[in-house]
Amino acid sequence: MENRSIPPSFSAIADGASRRRDEIIRTRRDFHRNPERGWMEVRTASLLAARLEALGWDVRVGADVIDPAARMGLPPAEALEAAFRRALDGGAEETMAARMKGGFTGVVGVLEGRGGGDGGPTVALRFDIDANAGEEARDERHRPAREGFASAEPGTMHNCGHDGHAAIGLGVASLLGEIRDAWTGRVKVIFQPAEEGARGALAMVEAGVLDDADYFIVPHVGVRVTRTGKIVCGAGGFQATTKLDAVFTGKNAHAGLEPEAGRNALAAAATAFLQLQAISRHSGGGTRVNVGTLEGGTARNIIPDRAVLKLETRGETSDLDAYMQDRAHEVLRASALMHGVEVEIEKVGRTISAQSDPELTGVISEVASNLPDFDEVVLEEDYGAGDDAAFMMERVQRRGGKSAYLVLGTELPGGHHTPRFDFNEEVLVSGVKLFAALVCRLSGDA
Repeated sequence: MENRSIPPSFSAIADGASRRRDEIIRTRRDFHRNPERGWMEVRTASLLAARLEALGWDVRVGADVIDPAARMGLPPAEALEAAFRRALDGGAEETMAARMKGGFTGVVGVLEGRGGGDGGPTVALRFDIDANAGEEARDERHRPAREGFASAEPGTMHNCGHDGHAAIGLGVASLLGEIRDAWTGRVKVIFQPAEEGARGALAMVEAGVLDDADYFIVPHVGVRVTRTGKIVCGAGGFQATTKLDAVFTGKNAHAGLEPEAGRNALAAAATAFLQLQAISRHSGGGTRVNVGTLEGGTARNIIPDRAVLKLETRGETSDLDAYMQDRAHEVLRASALMHGVEVEIEKVGRTISAQSDPELTGVISEVASNLPDFDEVVLEEDYGAGDDAAFMMERVQRRGGKSAYLVLGTELPGGHHTPRFDFNEEVLVSGVKLFAALVCRLSGDA
């Protein structure tokens, strides 16, 4: 690779990020060991908020940055309360945590650069913070287990890299505060809850947290980019997706004495499961449907009176996902009618398709090419999945701003959403360098 000229401010950024390396990795490992699922990230979010405040950022949390009416897939009240108590026991910052109780785990930090924010753009950076369902590997081949930072929460783990995203965001906030005289304008760091299941971004959008953003940038580690040193500056081809829960309600009966008196909810759900797979694909582009869970029944000799089916549809565009969603509703209702049961269908998550702006991806490419961390800079690739940051990207673009979604390459011992997910932690330091350098470049100071 040819030698590249690094602007002086980038050298200061590289030094500052390198000095924070151990702290950034400690932060990631702490979040990894203490994972929290969507709308229940009280410990994670409260610690992020408290740290931002200590760094001198103006911090908004809870209902100030979350529109309650736009939340999707909110856990039951008892689950939220249990998560709150667990977070307090696990070291949450109590004052901040109290403002997040009940599923309000969003955090926004704002910092103004040289000149008090005048004369420069508002740059918004989004970092998702939630963990996922899953049991983490516990054997010595899995580094988090071997080095003592594997999940301490049964059935929950960071298997998508959001612990790393949160650590990058906090590292960027710390570094930008230190070099505040090197940039103008305003920076917003957005720590978003409930990305998994496409549930959280819209609530922050509807709360207006992005309405003043000139630029909006989102990172992800490792998606289809599995080598440290490679970066995709503008991911595109996001799949629109809708998450549905269908609850079938029938009538119990003794399976031997009078089966005809029952109405089999599980049979209806099973019929729906099979027929959902038969939805015709669309000539307009790629479409998907998947049933992730099917639960029902109480005993082998009782006609099941209740069954729950959880599914998702996807489309290459929002219109294609709408087609799949409409057909899924038809299948669910017809299956219930066929077996004489009722069905209630709830939308528990949704996101739209999105595309990165070429102008902004070009700037990201320019900045990345000036950092020695990246030896392969790719302008654009298809993402191949969905992310509810698409709602945020679309809001900024609709109001005249520019949005981009980038992928930081890293080795992955296990794939996303698997028990062995992990990544090369050096990517965290590279991410901090990149975002701090981007803020300086977009403000016109680099």
